Amino acid sequence: MKTVVCLSPGDLQLVERPVPQAAAGEVLVRVRRIGLCGTDMHIFRGTQPFLQYPRVMGHELSGEIVTAPEGSELKAGDQVYVMPYLSCGGCIACRQGKTNCCTNIQVLGVHRDGGMAEYLALPERFVFKTDGISLDDAAMLEFLAIGAHAVRRGGVRPGQNVLVVGAGPIGIAAALFARLKGGNVTVLDGREDRLAFCRDALDIPRTVALGDQDKAQLSELTNGEFFDVVFDATGNVKAMERGLEFVAHGGTYVLVSIVLDRISFADPEFHKRETNLLGSRNATADDFREVLAAMKAGLVPTGLMNTHRTTLSDFVSVLPQWMDPAAGVIKAIVEV
Repeated sequence: MKTVVCLSPGDLQLVERPVPQAAAGEVLVRVRRIGLCGTDMHIFRGTQPFLQYPRVMGHELSGEIVTAPEGSELKAGDQVYVMPYLSCGGCIACRQGKTNCCTNIQVLGVHRDGGMAEYLALPERFVFKTDGISLDDAAMLEFLAIGAHAVRRGGVRPGQNVLVVGAGPIGIAAALFARLKGGNVTVLDGREDRLAFCRDALDIPRTVALGDQDKAQLSELTNGEFFDVVFDATGNVKAMERGLEFVAHGGTYVLVSIVLDRISFADPEFHKRETNLLGSRNATADDFREVLAAMKAGLVPTGLMNTHRTTLSDFVSVLPQWMDPAAGVIKAIVEV
């Protein structure tokens, strides 16, 4: 089968590998769509902190069942999506229902080889029917679920002022679900094309461009009180450290992005606000179901989000082009 392997940072190759054999309790999935994620770009650049090379990328996946265990609710031909966070089910986090931060987690495409291939064998419990949505939409569930999970972590309530810093796909997902929760959402980013996407596609009129006057503009939007909940989705140390300045007194700061570095805040600023500081990692099955329901209700503009697409065979050549901000990628999908 055709498989795309990142042998080392900057070295991506299309190779042939044997079709995997499904073990007991596993399904064999014919991969049909793969969403390109910021994580994949970090792997290509060599800046993903939890990864060893070589690695098959790809964790935003949809496809069709080829084989399933006897007695399974899944059967050959079913269209499915994959929850790529393979959790152990027994550790302290899993016992609390926090499978997204399992102590033994194996994330497809990061800790173990992912789905940038024609076939993938997986434990049945991480594969779910698409329930009527398209294969394209199913491949976008994962990144949207990360945003939905972050919003759930932040406890966004109707009428709250919410700031999302960073308007990449994860920031867009957080902004979308914060708005659906009734938050008054503002997006801060340095790219006008992404701010325009938030205004035009997500119906988020309040956007602010990074610059010398951005803090003053954010203050004006909130009558000087700043934001009840702030989400960082930048993957940038300086932005993550600065974001505390935008949190209202008594507010919450949610760090969705991850960096291979330390971050620090001025303790007086942190304490005087009595800040709730939260990390948000991955998503749970409930978050996927929330996104699926929103898609079926027509609340997610997936057609506008899918700005680029290619085939598995051409992916090696187009990935470097897509990493250029001038390409304007919001969400790219690889067809298999």
